[in-house]
Amino acid sequence: MNSKPIFKAGFLLLVFSLASVFFVSLVQDSTQEQIKYNEEQLLLKRLGELVQGYDNNILQDKILKEVNLHGIKQTLSIYPAKKNNRIFAYLIEHTYPKSYNGNIRLLTGIGSDKKLLGVRVITHKETPGLGDKIETKKSNWIKQFRGLSLSNLTKKQWGVKRDGGTFDAFTGATITPRAVVNATYQVLVLFNTKDFKDATQ
Repeated sequence: MNSKPIFKAGFLLLVFSLASVFFVSLVQDSTQEQIKYNEEQLLLKRLGELVQGYDNNILQDKILKEVNLHGIKQTLSIYPAKKNNRIFAYLIEHTYPKSYNGNIRLLTGIGSDKKLLGVRVITHKETPGLGDKIETKKSNWIKQFRGLSLSNLTKKQWGVKRDGGTFDAFTGATITPRAVVNATYQVLVLFNTKDFKDATQ
């Protein structure tokens, strides 16, 4: 029996397999780089919506802080906004895990006066047409947080109206706005702790 055709076929299969692995790996690497770039551009856009006038490299100056927040252990990304080397605001990237369809990734801006600069959604999986109204392109609901703080609303007021708070819910969707309100309140509480201050000095 002539074994040459078998060896030839095996060799060609090996070459084809190695080439496939190489190209798949190449595509995966380039795709990951593009995804990372897109995520960074989205983050910069959200940062720009909440704070202007900083002159530092806000992404490069990122501070990582492990905390127990929103009922889970997570690593916060904290972006200090500086002017003339002086911090005038912090933008805190955090995850709230208890929304209707899972995690909501949020960016919360807080000024040195302890007032909110605003809140923006980075990623979510909420129901289109209902929970996705937390996006600025869907509604202005999330813009109402600007200027609020722990001193101008009581703990009870930091809730949706259905729970006795001051914030409207969406028709047919209470869980999502409740999640964002709770997440915002909890980040404000964290911001006012010595632990946060120590981590960002």
